[in-house]
Amino acid sequence: MSDTYSDRGNKDRSIANPRPGGTMTPSPGTGKPVHSGNAFLIGDTMTGGYGKGPDILHDCTIAVDPGEIAVIVGPNGAGKSTAMKAVFGMLDVRSGSVRLDGEDITALSPQDRVRKGMAFVPQTSNIFTSMTVEENLEMGAFIREDDIRGTMEQVYELFPILKDKRRQPAGELSGGQRQQVAVGRALMTQPKVLMLDEPTAGVSPIVMDELFDRIIEVARTGLPVLMVEQNARQALEIADKGYVLVQGANAHTGTGKDLLADPEVRRSFLGG
Repeated sequence: MSDTYSDRGNKDRSIANPRPGGTMTPSPGTGKPVHSGNAFLIGDTMTGGYGKGPDILHDCTIAVDPGEIAVIVGPNGAGKSTAMKAVFGMLDVRSGSVRLDGEDITALSPQDRVRKGMAFVPQTSNIFTSMTVEENLEMGAFIREDDIRGTMEQVYELFPILKDKRRQPAGELSGGQRQQVAVGRALMTQPKVLMLDEPTAGVSPIVMDELFDRIIEVARTGLPVLMVEQNARQALEIADKGYVLVQGANAHTGTGKDLLADPEVRRSFLGG
């Protein structure tokens, strides 16, 4: 984790529902290796694609443990979002597996994975624009049967602007505020892991920094965060671990700090 962010966030774990994860063990990679068969969430040597189409992922492995931010970066068309969708069950994993808290969930549908504790925020179409902010958050708690008011207050504490605009249609919000609604709605499930696909796409640098601050706060509660990001340099600055994908395969793996310092990664993916 970057020193810039090391003291940020809080340690209120009640918004999440984490379970103990495995200890990370070494495997080949760039910098400090981070793969582990014992990780809390792992897409392990995944090969697959959409329907009957060709393979897009090739022995791709990504993993994250409680309290960590894991970031997937790489060039356009590298399979970043595809890897995320594979972990969430949105395409066929023809070999390899996906495991959550030690349980093999490879065969489960995305809906069943949500009930297992996975929360996925897609890049686009991730809010109900005609509903108010508060109604969006209520929709996020559709699988819960307990009192959701405490979680909603925690979301409002994390994203104060949403409380101010809770009666306003979500479609009237700015792009950054909409992303806060989408993340807040995902948190309403009290997930075991939060997955974000390009959360800062299309927002200004100032809004991007604010969103990253909030993501750090979420991770500080103990919730694992797995994120795909096009803004590679900024994402790796907050990442506990990073995965650089090229053509659907792992090209470089390491801590965010080590990947930022790696000459080949800097030259090939970060502009020198």
